[in-house]
Amino acid sequence: MRDMGEKRRHGGHHVHGVGFGVGHAEHDEKHREPKKLDMSGMSMDTIPHLSMPLGNITTLDLSNNNLQSIPESIIARLLNVVVLDVRSNQLKSLPNSIGCLSKLKVLNVSGNLIQELPATIEECRALEELNANFNQLTKLPDTLGFELHGLRRLSVNSNKIAYLPSSTSHMMALRSLDARLNCLRELPDGLENLGNLEALNVSQNFQYLRDLPYGIGLLVSLRELDVSYNAITALPDSMGCLTKLARFSAAGNPLVCPPMDVVEQGLDTMRAYLTARMNGAGKERKKKGWVPKLIKYSTFSAGMMTPGRATNKVHGNAATEGLLMSDYRSLDGGAVASPGFLSMLSPRRLFSPRRNSPKHH
Repeated sequence: MRDMGEKRRHGGHHVHGVGFGVGHAEHDEKHREPKKLDMSGMSMDTIPHLSMPLGNITTLDLSNNNLQSIPESIIARLLNVVVLDVRSNQLKSLPNSIGCLSKLKVLNVSGNLIQELPATIEECRALEELNANFNQLTKLPDTLGFELHGLRRLSVNSNKIAYLPSSTSHMMALRSLDARLNCLRELPDGLENLGNLEALNVSQNFQYLRDLPYGIGLLVSLRELDVSYNAITALPDSMGCLTKLARFSAAGNPLVCPPMDVVEQGLDTMRAYLTARMNGAGKERKKKGWVPKLIKYSTFSAGMMTPGRATNKVHGNAATEGLLMSDYRSLDGGAVASPGFLSMLSPRRLFSPRRNSPKHH
């Protein structure tokens, strides 16, 4: 209460780095210093008029108020702001002018009523941490990952997001991704590109999330993975390659592969199980791979001997790989014989109908 009263006595805000009642020279010098403007917890419905130059502010804290909007003009003047905290307000949207904050590194908009982030947020290319928990987001900007290459932490838990944008796979610097308590149907393709990702939490998407992509097992830096309370029945075999994984939770899933009793025995047991499956599946694929090869290179297919061979095939029907009547030509009254350029021992010759035409002298 004392801090709040102090803020109110100084015009409703508290500025660190600015002295009141000092000489003009000292005052001007102070104005050139980086400042933190703390206006948190003041029950404000609107932001009051600010007389100081906003260009010097590096940290602006507007959290824990009742703000329903932030004027575009104020955000546009925060050219040097590095940290912007507007959590726990009543904001339904963010101003488009947020794209002017080229030096912004930390943005916290959690605990509001935001349904969609403005596309201009992609212009905040210095952004390293984006916290948008406890909002009403249904999606993120499609091209978010194409622009925010330096983003290290993305936290969007407790929203209504159904899909993360495919551009997420381009966030090469990302170390932590928290997307729990959403409505995720699947994770984006190319997840294996996030080579620096250390913590991934997609728990409590409940009946919506049924599968994990194969690429999740190729996250070479992953140390923490939480997929609990979803509808996952099988973990990808590739997860046997997660050698750095130290914390894992899959509780509350109808797991069949691996069985839950294997998971409960610990990470080493689970990794061994999945690795064995991966190796076994590889051998099985190799073994099955001979079948189409035998069909393709069968002696009686004659695919390499007959230039006029038909190329249309019925998938999965080996009979279409055999002899084709269209490869034969009529001789002497409609009798059928193999082409003249084939050798006497050609399979086509051996299996052709006997000619009934008279001998040629």
